[in-house]
Amino acid sequence: MGEMVIVAYRPKPGQEQALLELTRHHVTALRRLGLATDRPALTMRSRDGVIVEIFEWHDGAIHTAHAHPDVLAMWEHYAVVCDYVPLNELPESRDMFAQFEPIDL
Repeated sequence: MGEMVIVAYRPKPGQEQALLELTRHHVTALRRLGLATDRPALTMRSRDGVIVEIFEWHDGAIHTAHAHPDVLAMWEHYAVVCDYVPLNELPESRDMFAQFEPIDL
């Protein structure tokens, strides 16, 4: 059994395309390392431009990821192009049925 995660990334000014490119390869890289499951990942955009990603970690893999050099390097790249945003800061979090713009990567 895995663990679903929802993460929100606010692109830094001028960095949305770089963020989308990182996100395009993010879950694939985690799968290659045996950390993410084959469950399809979802990527979407909030009304205020935050990129939201949903994917599934293998059970316990999040702890492994925090010590894996390849994952840490990937997260350093994310830190250059975005800030992480708590879900409750998204305008959609106040809606009964939160709606987002789908992104096909």
